Amino acid sequence: MRVIVVEDHEKWRHFFSTALQKQPELQVIGEVSDGLEAVQKAQELQPDLILLDIGLPTLNGIEAARRIREVSPASKILFISENRSFDIVREALSTGARGYILKSDAASELMPAVKAVLEGKRFVSASLAAHGLNGPPDPQTGARFHRENLATLIPTQGVDTTSQHVVGFYSNDQRLLDDLTHFVGAALKAGNAAIVAATESHRTRLLPRLQAYGVDVDAAIEHGRYIALDAAETLSAIMVNDLPDPVRFLELLGDLIVAATEAAKGKHPRVSVFGECVHLLWAQGKVEAAIRMEKLGNKLTKIHDVDILCGYSVGSVEGEMDDHVFQQICAEHSAVHSR
Repeated sequence: MRVIVVEDHEKWRHFFSTALQKQPELQVIGEVSDGLEAVQKAQELQPDLILLDIGLPTLNGIEAARRIREVSPASKILFISENRSFDIVREALSTGARGYILKSDAASELMPAVKAVLEGKRFVSASLAAHGLNGPPDPQTGARFHRENLATLIPTQGVDTTSQHVVGFYSNDQRLLDDLTHFVGAALKAGNAAIVAATESHRTRLLPRLQAYGVDVDAAIEHGRYIALDAAETLSAIMVNDLPDPVRFLELLGDLIVAATEAAKGKHPRVSVFGECVHLLWAQGKVEAAIRMEKLGNKLTKIHDVDILCGYSVGSVEGEMDDHVFQQICAEHSAVHSR
């Protein structure tokens, strides 16, 4: 069976291709990092199976799937994403794709999913299937979404009370600051609050960007809706024996979140939290500490109405992130964003 892997993040692309190539009955005939190129390759190669991410440049995966169905109708499609939105999953399956699995579950579910899809069956990650996503696709789902926005993984600032814990892997500062500006700026413009624990360089460069985004930063600071912390100093306040102390972490962040929530002006006040503490731990080789802090971030989302964006500046550190570490970090988040 001939397979094309479509994934814009190099580590995930390598992981999927390596796993598939271990199976004698499968042949990876192409690796693609762009949605539009995926359509072109599908038309050219007519593969039996396409592994397809959603958050792709140029053309998001769901729109790419629709076009692939037109130019290579015999190709079966298996979505692999960390987007857990049930509406997005239904939208993906409504394209005619036969499966949808979460990247964080890929280690155990990839091959069973591939087998099922190639046999013409539907396969959805176990953590999603409990919500009825193994049933037939809803033909009306597609009309409810603007297709070009489906790849957006930065948390929205609406009234939805479901907290998100998103991770971003950035190849350079420009891309990190672009997402950070949108993440914080959208919160403040909506009347909500934001807490930023970042390096001095990123904090300093963020301020003029927020002004250009249309945020009155001085007023937000004065009213307590924007709280900026130094990532290294924050770490020193919560670390005990080179590991984050749960009590210190939850007390420090919890108190700041409560204060920021009280200062927020929105009808349904929420707080957006950006942190680079985990990046500093990983860059120092303290992987276990970084993973523990990510787990504490998940606890924070269960206690407070917060959306968290964790930023890893992978392009600023010599050497690549270990594949196992990368998968562990991704597993602790509701969505994965790489630029």
